[in-house]
Amino acid sequence: METATENRKRVLSFVQSSGTPTLGNYLGAFRNWAGMAAENDCIFGVADLHALTVRNAPADLRRRSIEMYAWLLALGLDPEKNIIFLQSHVPAHAQLAWILNCYTAFGEASRMTQFKDKSKQHADNVNVGLFTYPILMAADILLYNPDQVPVGDDQKQHLELARDIATRFNGIYGDVFKIPEPYIGKKGARVTSLTDPEKKMSKSDPNVKSFVSLTDTNDQIAKKIKSAVTDSEAAVYFDAEKKPGVSNLMTIYSCCTGRDFAAIEAEFAGKGYGDFKAAVADAVVAELEPLRTEYERIVGDKAYIAACAKTGAEKAARLAYRTLNKVMKKVGFYQV
Repeated sequence: METATENRKRVLSFVQSSGTPTLGNYLGAFRNWAGMAAENDCIFGVADLHALTVRNAPADLRRRSIEMYAWLLALGLDPEKNIIFLQSHVPAHAQLAWILNCYTAFGEASRMTQFKDKSKQHADNVNVGLFTYPILMAADILLYNPDQVPVGDDQKQHLELARDIATRFNGIYGDVFKIPEPYIGKKGARVTSLTDPEKKMSKSDPNVKSFVSLTDTNDQIAKKIKSAVTDSEAAVYFDAEKKPGVSNLMTIYSCCTGRDFAAIEAEFAGKGYGDFKAAVADAVVAELEPLRTEYERIVGDKAYIAACAKTGAEKAARLAYRTLNKVMKKVGFYQV
């Protein structure tokens, strides 16, 4: 995939190698990626360079990077039809990031809200990499001249920064970078914590009952769903403000069964939360079990993962260095 084919867009998406994805990650984004790849020329990257903004045991970082790559393959993303690679395997990311650092105003970088949030979470390790993280993200994007980039609410500001940097650079040197647009595809579900439905479901939550991990066993899934916070009314209907716990479980059930909220309310009219939670647990198990089985098959085949990652990095590097070389020529580096 050298260039986006006619009538197809080039879409770029990165996922961090920061741990096992959750049910929220899957229903919110991952489940839609196979469909996105069928309609577009897609590039998927595991953002392992970004993982260094927090301290990692080397063995843990390596393992998580391999596991996240295996999840991408398990989702049904074809490594022959898509570019699927690890960010650290293409040094052009770090090279372009340094150049873009020099075209980003300090004030722009200091306004990034995620830096402020992460600084509070990791007050003992507020490093420069955490501050310049969005500029590396801009490099990740601009290297591949994508038409579109899927972004969640927490990443919109970073895409805007990438667009601003690209516009500034183009204003100085001419038409170098394509200005990417946000990808508006099938909207994923917003799944919240099982123990505190006011918060997003997160794998970093210290309470393991708050999230369903994609590697959880069927029994673990059932126990977590059945212990999820609801309320004392014992009536199943959707009201995100008054019944956030029940509404969250209805969202999950709707995603896994295809039933809309009206149908779910009718299905459980006159029934208690015990019946409802049992049905939600069964639906989640049915949704995730085939995915987990495929992941376990792939992650156990280290040779296959290595071969796919090597080929993916080679394909990515061809695109990335084409852009980087153009940038280096424009800014005035001597090239031989």
